[in-house]
Amino acid sequence: MVERRTTFRRRPSPGRHPVHIGVDSFVSAVTDPTTERLIGPEERIEHLLEEIALADQVGLYSFGIGEHHRPEYYDSAPAVLLAAAAARTSRIRLGSAVTVLSAADPVRVFQEFATLDLISKGRIDLVVGRGSFTEAFPLFGLSLGDYDTLFTEKLDLLLKLRDSERVTWSGRHRPTLTGQGVYPRPLQDPLPIWVGVGGSPESFARAGLLGLPLMVAIIGGEPRQFAPLIDLYRRAGAQAGHAPEALQVGLHVFGYVADSSQAAADTIYPGWHEMFTKVSRERGFAAPSRAQFDATSGPNGAFFMGDPESVAEKLVRISGQLGGVDRISLQMTNPRLAHADLLRGIELLGTEVAPRVAGA
Repeated sequence: MVERRTTFRRRPSPGRHPVHIGVDSFVSAVTDPTTERLIGPEERIEHLLEEIALADQVGLYSFGIGEHHRPEYYDSAPAVLLAAAAARTSRIRLGSAVTVLSAADPVRVFQEFATLDLISKGRIDLVVGRGSFTEAFPLFGLSLGDYDTLFTEKLDLLLKLRDSERVTWSGRHRPTLTGQGVYPRPLQDPLPIWVGVGGSPESFARAGLLGLPLMVAIIGGEPRQFAPLIDLYRRAGAQAGHAPEALQVGLHVFGYVADSSQAAADTIYPGWHEMFTKVSRERGFAAPSRAQFDATSGPNGAFFMGDPESVAEKLVRISGQLGGVDRISLQMTNPRLAHADLLRGIELLGTEVAPRVAGA
């Protein structure tokens, strides 16, 4: 019989709170900044698998893959990419960043990630959320008017599927279940299910009441401003009777590591400007500037960017400001970041930044 693994670990002793470091990827379409050649999807996915294999080799804790349904990303089927990654790695935890549960069938999501857990021998984390874009809703015939109820209802079903192989359930957005079995069952018991959140207090409180680990997406402002929301999550969890070790907190942030802070900024800025100019145009915002980029990359900003020492110091400091976090994942890809530069950033994150954070 194969021994099942549990996901929740004990909190460290007072004054000692290790922070696990990982990478998230949206598998951006990339234009090589030197040759101006657009990297095709086949080559880009091969690059992604090389990046994940390197993250495993240099000892990083986790690698997550997002889900988007847009032409500038190749991550519309994250479970397939994670399966390929699981076959090429042996230690690193793999997960979603995030699975857009509102637009998916919870039964299929559970089956896919349970299968991934078996392939990886218990190295999977399922992070579910509503996503920062809305293109999945019309693509799958869903109404944005049901934005909140879709996620709440589907999360309820997903958790019931995790807890029992046979479920009786009914709701508005999916056909009723009348005790059918859902297979396979994952190796980990329970399968780790995290809730990905932005800035809504209701989302933080809900995750706490359910006793689920929390993954906070910080894409702007100052990370320390999230402290009251994380405190709300922990208080809600405690009031609901959940053990402190169940109430894990992770951060999903933009970041990049280079041999110097100037090199990091100069390498990342062109792609950052291209990416955020496109998003700003779609949402009616003013185009971003280099001054905004520099401010957001500063000591108190949302981007974790620079040389290994400065990035490590910022990771430790922000963790302390938020009451201690369990993991921080840097979203390091952008549309004008060369593969070699991304590999170097992953190498530095694993060999230089993570040991500094662990020793702090």
